[in-house]
Amino acid sequence: MESVMMLYPPMASLVDKVGSRYLLVNLVARRARQIANNAEENGEILDKKPVSMAIDEVYSGKLTLEKTDD
Repeated sequence: MESVMMLYPPMASLVDKVGSRYLLVNLVARRARQIANNAEENGEILDKKPVSMAIDEVYSGKLTLEKTDD
């Protein structure tokens, strides 16, 4: 029997909030680095991985992309 791992939050929901997988990966990676660096500077121990925290922020709407005209 094959095991299927369900992702939460669903990838499709995250992509819908940002616009594309490419933008999602970049947004989450940058925010995760910020979270990790801030925790290290402040001597904090994180309960969750920075990437998981960044994904939660995107899903909840706390973290969004700012559109610019380039």
